[in-house]
Amino acid sequence: MATAAEAQAMRHAVALAARGLGHTSPNPVVGCVILDAGGRVVGEGWHQRAGGPHAEVHALRAAGDRARGGTALVTLEPCDHTGRTGPCSQALIAAGIARVHYAVGDPTAQARGGAATLAAAGVEVEAGLLAEEAEAVNEPWLTAMRRGRPFVLWKFAATLDGRSAAADGTSRWITSPESRADVHRLRAEADAVVVGSGTQRADDPHLAVRDREGVTQPLRVVVDTAATIKPGARILDDAAPTLLAVAEDASTAHLPRRPGVETVRLPRADGGLAIPALLAELHGRGVRSVLLEGGPTLAGAFLAAGAVDKVIGYLAPVLLGAGPAALADAGITTIAQALRLATADVTRLGPDLRVTAVPVAPAPLAEEN
Repeated sequence: MATAAEAQAMRHAVALAARGLGHTSPNPVVGCVILDAGGRVVGEGWHQRAGGPHAEVHALRAAGDRARGGTALVTLEPCDHTGRTGPCSQALIAAGIARVHYAVGDPTAQARGGAATLAAAGVEVEAGLLAEEAEAVNEPWLTAMRRGRPFVLWKFAATLDGRSAAADGTSRWITSPESRADVHRLRAEADAVVVGSGTQRADDPHLAVRDREGVTQPLRVVVDTAATIKPGARILDDAAPTLLAVAEDASTAHLPRRPGVETVRLPRADGGLAIPALLAELHGRGVRSVLLEGGPTLAGAFLAAGAVDKVIGYLAPVLLGAGPAALADAGITTIAQALRLATADVTRLGPDLRVTAVPVAPAPLAEEN
């Protein structure tokens, strides 16, 4: 069983892991705290960037000789393979660590096995300490590894009557500056931001992260089936890389040829592009988390494909009475098919409410007597 000091150290390790959000893909975010033999914190670290030292290495370097006979608290099972860095299991053994608590097992065949290697070397190993908290901070990467596609967070902004724009198409600004600033936080934590061609034409979004220091800009993706984007679109500037996803049979001779802008051809499906093919393409490019920003048609296609893992809705105390809804056709024709969500959080941002919810598995139908 973990001591109070170890539980506190693991909680701090989870907070350290969060510092890596948006910087480590295609690798996970990981935090580590080292306690000496007397239970005092002597080292800490987190995985700061892909290809750089892992959390355990940073923490062990800080601890030095004080790590010998001590305990390591790690949010993810120490890796057991050599990639761009060496195996963390061996680093912990070499440092003389006597005990390792890790929160979540590594789901990848390539890296898992560190716990067994540590145990075989005589290190006391325990799993599961603050597993729920560690799962939450690493949710995008864990989802991507378990499902073989990027984690998808759908974000939308709407009035209280569910409108994403007025009847004339205007939508700036439905929500408050506080909500819009929070969206930039979501972008900074994502590997890719995805919009459809309708949103691109109507709003000409930039999609790069603003007003945040040290940000790794996400990949900007436009799902543009017919390749309709114009050369002057803001998303084509050099503030961040851009990927244009078009249909296999679309004419692309007119598309801009610029550094940092790529075009990928994908199969069609139901009047647009095949969402599983899009996600597979992004996964192959190292994208582990996607922020889906709209609009309603593309969101409906993702939901119909079963490819939304979390929803964040920014609800403004505004009424319009007419205009497009936040969500278009998602293949739901009856209330029995409705996608039920579990509310995970409700937070006030200025005058708005931010509602975070996750899909829940449908309850089994009751048998008729």
